Amino acid sequence: MFPARLRPSDPDQPVARRHLAPAVPVIIICGVILLALATSEGLAWLPLLAVGPALAAAQCGPYGVIRIGLLAVAVGAFLGTQGVEPMRTQAILLATPAAVSLASCGASALRRRRERVLADVRSVAEAAQNALLKPVPSRVGQFQVAVRYSAAAAEARVGGDLYALLPTPYGIRLIVGDVRGKGLPAVSTAALVLGVFREAAYDEPDLLDVVARMERSLSRNLAPDDFVTAVVAGYPSDGRMELVNCGHAPPLLVGESGVIAVEPTRPAPPLGLASLGGDLPSLQVVPFAGGDQLLLYTDGVIEARDRGREYFPLLERVPRHVCDEPSRTLASLHDELLTHVGGRLHDDAALLLLRKPVLGAVRAAADMPSAPSA
Repeated sequence: MFPARLRPSDPDQPVARRHLAPAVPVIIICGVILLALATSEGLAWLPLLAVGPALAAAQCGPYGVIRIGLLAVAVGAFLGTQGVEPMRTQAILLATPAAVSLASCGASALRRRRERVLADVRSVAEAAQNALLKPVPSRVGQFQVAVRYSAAAAEARVGGDLYALLPTPYGIRLIVGDVRGKGLPAVSTAALVLGVFREAAYDEPDLLDVVARMERSLSRNLAPDDFVTAVVAGYPSDGRMELVNCGHAPPLLVGESGVIAVEPTRPAPPLGLASLGGDLPSLQVVPFAGGDQLLLYTDGVIEARDRGREYFPLLERVPRHVCDEPSRTLASLHDELLTHVGGRLHDDAALLLLRKPVLGAVRAAADMPSAPSA
């Protein structure tokens, strides 16, 4: 959650840097004092005292800037007494830090006001994200679940990628998709897709009917050149996972035989483009036993490039990080993705990992006697 009270510095900066930044203006003023005392042209350095209040405006509030400004003027007045220049010359030289201090005080007040507005916008964006992309618990039914989501517009906290997972009368159902475009239009389309999916997933027994209902809604509400790629999955009974791929990147099935990309048997167009022709979405059934995992992701993951313009090799990197805890798997995989791109993604990226625990292992853990208390 965002802090209710704004900090004068960027909360994303390292702690040491945040503590050091407010001291920089004082360090600069002390440096000017040393220069003035060490040289014969002492008063010539007095205009540099204005740097202190100017920098303070970027870190401190108006009262902090005033304190730095008073310190700069007081230091300048003290140094002026050490020289032989006339009072008029000293007053002119002291006017520079005084004027800059007043201007910096106003700039600081304006910055604080804009920070409050930005904090309100961020809070609204976070609330919108929580309403749109509802937090997924670590366990849904018999499955372990983990989600990692990164919006390209870091300040907005929300983008055009979407995901949802929910239990229904027909088993666990989930969706991972990518809306064409960015910004508020993409967020609006993502909200529409998720709303229709959540309703249809509860109402429609057939997974293909869920997809058809989403297609009908999007065909009525999207612009002609807008579309959504998506994978819709369901687990209606033990041992089988149903997949419907609508122009999206193939999910990765992690099992005893390794990591396999589940390519669609009959490629279908993205949601919203069915009226343009092409094959209708088909239902694909894959075996899904205890210990198996299913990774769904968006294009922002596999299209992330490093400085050499090389794409992130997701299929090759997943085996390095797979473990029995989906949250740990995605955390390490996401860290490697950020390392690959140099620290910041340039497109929205979503990862959803679903794991079916081994039933025997779960029962053994539940039947294991607890350790005696000390």
